[in-house]
Amino acid sequence: MSHLNGNGTTAPKQVSTRRVPTPGKATILATGKSFPSQIIPQEFLVEGFCRDTKCEDLAIKEKLERLCKTTTVKTRYTVMCKEILEQYPELATEGVPTIRQRLEIANPAVVEMAKEASLSCIKEWGRPAGDITHIVYVSSSEIRLPGGDLYLSSELGLRNDVGRVMLYFLGCYGGVTGLRVAKDIAENNPGSRVLLTTSETTILGFRPPNKDRPYDLVGAALFGDGAAAVIIGTDPIELVETPFMELNYAVQQFLPGTQHVIDGRLSEEGINFKLGRDLPQKIEDNIEEFCRKLMAKEGIKNFNDLFWAVHPGGPAILNRLESNLGLQSNKLECSRKALMDFGNVSSNTIFYVIEYMREELKRDDGEEWGLALAFGPGITFEGILMRSL
Repeated sequence: MSHLNGNGTTAPKQVSTRRVPTPGKATILATGKSFPSQIIPQEFLVEGFCRDTKCEDLAIKEKLERLCKTTTVKTRYTVMCKEILEQYPELATEGVPTIRQRLEIANPAVVEMAKEASLSCIKEWGRPAGDITHIVYVSSSEIRLPGGDLYLSSELGLRNDVGRVMLYFLGCYGGVTGLRVAKDIAENNPGSRVLLTTSETTILGFRPPNKDRPYDLVGAALFGDGAAAVIIGTDPIELVETPFMELNYAVQQFLPGTQHVIDGRLSEEGINFKLGRDLPQKIEDNIEEFCRKLMAKEGIKNFNDLFWAVHPGGPAILNRLESNLGLQSNKLECSRKALMDFGNVSSNTIFYVIEYMREELKRDDGEEWGLALAFGPGITFEGILMRSL
């Protein structure tokens, strides 16, 4: 934002970073986020969900109440609302083919949220949208050709030769994948500026509860909707751009033989998920080696010397990570706060964590190095060694 000098003229914004960005390394220059207008306090979720789906099964209600407490979520945002159910009552009816209706709602909704998050991000960045050279668009919530990347580019008024990348159906690790892809683009195209946006809605998975689909209740108690955006670039322009995080080194890894642990299938009724009970254990068994691979790039040995931006897939994953790595109790505070305030918003959530982390690292004793981590179908690990500026 510009400021006025004493003589009334506009002065450029001052860039204050404690550390100098590494030449040629990708940095995060700005962030933005957006949510649908419907907010759901967790204490009212069971009543509203059972009313909307006409569920009168007491056992299901009690189970959902228990899940709502154990998730630690306090508030979430959702595209689904009374008006949508009035227009599409079949969404709350078991066994009815509704994929067409769901996409009629989801496709424009995710682009609208992505647009709002992107505009917020571009405003913070302080440069015109026409200076964006590439866009990376991440979503597991829409299906169409052309994809949301084109619609978003048009809505934002980006130039027609903007380089577009669309990342579909990666699930919860999609945000960190997007960071890795944006990092590669920025570092291999000097002077480029990459808009990375993620947008998700639970519309595709909304359905009445069924005892044969126990994970549906976990989804109802845990997941939310929203969007996020960041702008990535190397060699920030002094007095114009304000980098706050450097993306130093990125790694993706999958665990062989674990494709069944997180299983999502698209059907005529929407998307169905199955989540293996052994997911937290699989992550716990493999996370230390994965983290040490990232840390070795800078010779870091102690986990508590780092800041931690971890996708909060759920409290069990965070608890096991904290216990297995011997992390101090405050190390995952930003992840826990994002989960509490927004729920698990799939690919978006890592950016809500990073935004909280941005404020946390402004303190004088803030760590220089940290890890961004996310886990999802595959089982896939995504990680980035980051440097706070």
